[in-house]
Amino acid sequence: MNIISERFKYTLWLRYFAFTKIPMIYYTKPTVLELNERRCIIKIPFLRKNQNHLGSMYFGVISVGADLAGGIIAMRIIQKCRKKVSLMFKNINGDFLRRIEKEAYFICEDGDAISKAVEETIKTHERVNLPVTVNVKTSLDAESEPLAKFVLTLSLKDKS
Repeated sequence: MNIISERFKYTLWLRYFAFTKIPMIYYTKPTVLELNERRCIIKIPFLRKNQNHLGSMYFGVISVGADLAGGIIAMRIIQKCRKKVSLMFKNINGDFLRRIEKEAYFICEDGDAISKAVEETIKTHERVNLPVTVNVKTSLDAESEPLAKFVLTLSLKDKS
């Protein structure tokens, strides 16, 4: 019997990784709501320390959420293939459409494209760059409009 949910395991793993490798991420207190080969949803709470001087979520915190949603799904795919593939984001383009004044959900649904890019870099041993889209919402409602949209260029390289 599985006592600890997958969601909780991923959140613990993420926070441990953040605390030991990138404390800035840990500071924002992210939670993994969903993580599989197709989609990742990260929640970042609307805490005082995550706000700017206007009382909305600070753009740096929003960028951290976009980085996580696109990066963690790639990390999971790489771990499952058991190859040494390095990943980083080459650039980031963010459109901030409205102020975020409550908890935010960062949604990346590019898992299939990321899987193909990982396979390609393993096969060719060449660097592969892939644009990854992350939408930011304050509700997981299908009809809710994104408050920010990010396109991050994921750069993958086989190191084996």
